[in-house]
Amino acid sequence: MKTCSWPGDNQLMQVYHDKEWCVPNTDDRYIFEMLTLEGAQAGLSWSIVLAKREGYKKAFHNFDIKYCSDLTDAELENIKEHENVIKHFAKLKSIRDNAKAIMKLQEEFGSFSNFLWQYVDFEPIIHNWDSESQIPAESELSKQISKDLKRRGFKFVGPVTMYSFMQAIGMVDDHIKTCPYHTYNK
Repeated sequence: MKTCSWPGDNQLMQVYHDKEWCVPNTDDRYIFEMLTLEGAQAGLSWSIVLAKREGYKKAFHNFDIKYCSDLTDAELENIKEHENVIKHFAKLKSIRDNAKAIMKLQEEFGSFSNFLWQYVDFEPIIHNWDSESQIPAESELSKQISKDLKRRGFKFVGPVTMYSFMQAIGMVDDHIKTCPYHTYNK
């Protein structure tokens, strides 16, 4: 079977593709992690972000939502200066802003996961692409989620970022149909 080619020879990318990408996940901590990493990727390559993932886990206490919501500007500046993360201060501030927004959604919907997965009726959208060139950068759904999250105070959640995020948490399966990791090949 022909696998997706986008991970190339990068070991971190291959493991991410094989174990996480397009795998449905409803854990709020993991979803927050993916939201953070996808937001950090804006304008960069995914391989750069994955290489810094452990730095993010250390700096943000394994993406503890409450901890992140309480970070001060001084603490974020310290993280920027001393941790192995993307050094873009607005992206780092978005982690705190997004954590606060997630906590509000958790109060309203029971979990961040419930809020997100309702968009797909709690079932992943499974595509059957013949080639990676068919996979869109964004969709009507990613545009809607982006708009709704921005309205609720989220940052770095544009439609392209949201489409990648939907792949990251398994709301969509965009493995090519010949990939052994595609839902229908497992």
